[in-house]
Amino acid sequence: MYQVKLYNKISKVGLENLDATKYTCSEDFTDYDAVLVRSAKLHDVEFPKNLKCIARAGAGVNNIPLDRCAQEGIVVFNTPGANANAVKELVVCALMLASRKIVQGANWVKSLAGTPDIGPAAEKGKATYAGPEISGKRLGVIGLGAIGVKVANAAVGLDMEVWGYDPYLSVDGALALSRSVKHVTELDQIFANCDYITIHVPLTPDTKNTICEESIAKMKDGVRIINLARGELVDVAAMAKALESGKVAAYVSDFASDEILAQENAVTLPHLGASTPESEDNCAKMAVKEISDYLETGTIRNSVNFPNLKVPYEGGYRVCMIHKNIPNMIASITAAVKCNIENMGNRSKGDYAYTIVDLAEQPTEANLDALRAIGGMISVRAI
Repeated sequence: MYQVKLYNKISKVGLENLDATKYTCSEDFTDYDAVLVRSAKLHDVEFPKNLKCIARAGAGVNNIPLDRCAQEGIVVFNTPGANANAVKELVVCALMLASRKIVQGANWVKSLAGTPDIGPAAEKGKATYAGPEISGKRLGVIGLGAIGVKVANAAVGLDMEVWGYDPYLSVDGALALSRSVKHVTELDQIFANCDYITIHVPLTPDTKNTICEESIAKMKDGVRIINLARGELVDVAAMAKALESGKVAAYVSDFASDEILAQENAVTLPHLGASTPESEDNCAKMAVKEISDYLETGTIRNSVNFPNLKVPYEGGYRVCMIHKNIPNMIASITAAVKCNIENMGNRSKGDYAYTIVDLAEQPTEANLDALRAIGGMISVRAI
């Protein structure tokens, strides 16, 4: 029976996809095989030796210690695309919020409560909250992953001229992207030419403060910026300064900060990007599938710290090995097994690699110990 540790509230729709004869789930386990988590921070958690994988029901994995997990042979999954539609819909909303001063106008009307002839009184103030239409304007989409592609395509449908930037655009992403989207190869092209900019990239040391004083200086006066991805992608001090000067006409963010909350032309949301029941269900179902596939067949899909690998499994004797990506490892593995190998798969990712072997006979503990003794071997698991 596999034990799954739950952090945060995980959708019941997802948990129902776990076979109750094979899995038990609880927030109280101290020894467990897998973790299902949303936003809980795991950096200070001491993981049990039995932990094999962590699935993040969402895209970002900044709450998980990826390097430590890799060193300990713990596979970390995320759920790319599962919340893409929810975020796309909020970005479309943010385009309107950035343009029409909807929030500011609504708040002002609310302040008129009790005013005589409130209807005419409210209408007299509407000029203060006027704003441009998005049709015909140029939108720059930074990052063309699952969310960015949906945003770009939706904006095309809203009659915007869409420019997209992503040096790592996948084949699937390129196929899904509307032909009307202009794919640019330099980020500065987005900064210099777009009326609206929305960012959809993961937070890494290279992407932190992508929107900063230097990049804002390259933008058009009156640019409108949306960040529903990660707060640290934008230098909030630089953004506050740009809002005060009018260089940036509006900023819509899903991440609160005192500097931005003080700005009249900023709209801050309480991290609503993926906060829909449909998104939570989709993320949980994908995360559960990733965990069960890995525990039951060794298949790795959507891992952020190890290579993806699927070897068709028809039952029998399978051994899954996580190891360093070093020379002669496969030769060492085949020598240590000492029985016929019926099928094998191997993939590498950076400093690490993953190997699956299907054997003609059940491996003995001596066989498994011999594999564990190989230099560079991190974990060995028989299924």
